[in-house]
Amino acid sequence: MNIRSAILWILGAALIGAVLYFTYAKNGEELPDGIASGNGRIETTQVDITTKLSGRTAAIFVQEGDIVEKGELLAALDTKELDAKLHEAQANLEQAKQNREYAEAIVKQRRSELEFARKNYERSAILYEKRSIPLVELQQDETALQTARAAFAAAKSRVVSADAAIKAAEAQIETIKVNIEESKLYAPVKGRILYKLVQAGEIVGSGGKLLVLLDLINTYMTVFLPTSQAGRVDIGTEARIVLDAVPNAAIPAKVTFVSPLAQFTPKEIETKTEREKLMFRVKVKIDPALLERYFERIKTGLPGVAYIKLDGDAPWPEGVNDITVTKAR
Repeated sequence: MNIRSAILWILGAALIGAVLYFTYAKNGEELPDGIASGNGRIETTQVDITTKLSGRTAAIFVQEGDIVEKGELLAALDTKELDAKLHEAQANLEQAKQNREYAEAIVKQRRSELEFARKNYERSAILYEKRSIPLVELQQDETALQTARAAFAAAKSRVVSADAAIKAAEAQIETIKVNIEESKLYAPVKGRILYKLVQAGEIVGSGGKLLVLLDLINTYMTVFLPTSQAGRVDIGTEARIVLDAVPNAAIPAKVTFVSPLAQFTPKEIETKTEREKLMFRVKVKIDPALLERYFERIKTGLPGVAYIKLDGDAPWPEGVNDITVTKAR
C-alpha cells in the first residue's frame, strides 16, 4: 500500500467514525414526546457586599468558602472619625438644651415685665380719666406696655429657635449613628462567601465592593430552547436536572423564567426553518427545600442537562424519573 492509499484509507475511516459518532450523539438519547432538554451549568445568584460609605476597612470576619447566616457580621469599617463627630453632635445637643432653658427663663421674665407694664398702663388710664396725671405720663406707660409685649414675643421666638436647634442636633446624632451602623456589613441572605476582595486596613470608596456572597437558595440552571419548545413552556413547569458529576440522580426543579426575547435572531425571518433558529433562554430553579437540605453540598459551575416537561402527562426518560439525591456531593 502506497502512501497515497494509506492517507485515503485513514481519511475514509475518520469520516466513517465521525458519521457514526454524530449519529450516536443524535440518537443516543431518545426523549419521549413532550419532554425538552438543554445543556447548562449550575448557577447561583451572586450578592455584592458593598459599603455605602468610604473609609478604611477595620476588619473582615469571613474567608472565601465560609458559610454565613443571614444577619451575620461580615466586615466593618473604621468609625473613629464618626465617633468623634457623634461626641461633637451630642455636645451640641446639650448646649441647645441649655439654650432652651435659658430662653424659657427669659420668657418668664418678659411675661412678668409685660404683666407689670399692663397694670401700670391700666392704672395710668384710670388716673388720666380722672385728670390726675398728664397725657404724657399715660403715653409713656403705653409705650412701656408695647415694648414689653415686643420683648415677650421675642423671648418666645427664642424658645422656638432653641427647639429647632435641639431637633437639628438630634437629627445629626441620628444620622451619625446610622452611618456608624452602616459601617458594619451584614449578610443579607444565608450563603457562601465566593470572593474576599479587600483586606483589613485597605481603604474603600463609597459603593466599594468588599465581598461577593452566593445566595445558595437561589440556585438554578439556564438552558436554551427553540421556538417550538419554548412556546410550550410555562412558569412553574416541572423539570429535572441531571449533573454530569452525578448521572444517577435527578434533581427536582421548576421553570421560573422564560425569556420574552429570542437570544439568537436571524436578520430576516421569512420561513418556518428560519423561525426554528430562534432560541429562548429558560431558567430552571432547583427546589429551595432541597437546597436547604443539602445546603453545604451545593456547588456552582457543574455542567449537566435540564429536562423540562412540555406536556404534564409525558413520562420522564429512564433515569430522570429517579429524584434520589442522597448521593449528591
